[in-house]
This record gives sequence, structure tokens and C-alpha cells, in this order.
Amino acid sequence: MIHAGHINLLRRAKELGDYLVVGISTDEFNKLKNKQAYHSFDNRKMILESIRFVDKVIPEHSWDQKIDDVKRYNIDTFVMGDDWKGHFDFLLEYCEVVYFPRTEGISTSGIKKNINNNQ
Repeated sequence: MIHAGHINLLRRAKELGDYLVVGISTDEFNKLKNKQAYHSFDNRKMILESIRFVDKVIPEHSWDQKIDDVKRYNIDTFVMGDDWKGHFDFLLEYCEVVYFPRTEGISTSGIKKNINNNQ
């Protein structure tokens, strides 16, 4: 579920350049990662495309496509939340890699927990 922390990350990422490409996992890739999204890929894509900081949304089908995406879309800077710190350093050969700190006090798991506790 998208929340204010995601918006902060997108805003900060956009401040690093003039064109922001955002990759989101397809429904099939989420299954491989044992993750379940509340919204379908198409709905998540539509939501992201409506955010003013986002210029383009691309599907992620696998972990292995990151290098190809960086090359294909001429990515200068790759941004992730710092909960992934170090996981994408293999991209340093192709672009700058930046890990932004999470927005304190908000997380998808925290939101889900609050929803479940209030039911």
C-alpha cells in the first residue's frame, strides 16, 4: 500500500534529477517474492502514474532485470529506501546508488497491523 513514506521517497528521488522512472513488481513477480499487494499491478501502476513526481512507471518481472533497466532508460541515479542498503550496490558499475532513510513512524507493515487490530 502506498503511503506518505513512499511519497517522501518519490519526492526526494525526483529532486535528484529531471526524470523519474519507477519500477514496480508485477503480480507474478510478487508471487515469486512471496509478497501480496493489496492492488493489482495495473492499479498500482495507475496510482503511481498519477503522482506528480513520477514520469514513467515500468514493470519489474525479476531481480535480474535491474542492470538492463538502468541501461535501457539511461538511469543516472538508482534510489531505494535504506532498508535495502547494500542490496543494489552491484549497480554502482552503471549508475550512482542512493539509499534514502525511511520516513519515521510509517510503514506498510505498520499500517496493515493497525488495520488488522481495528477489525
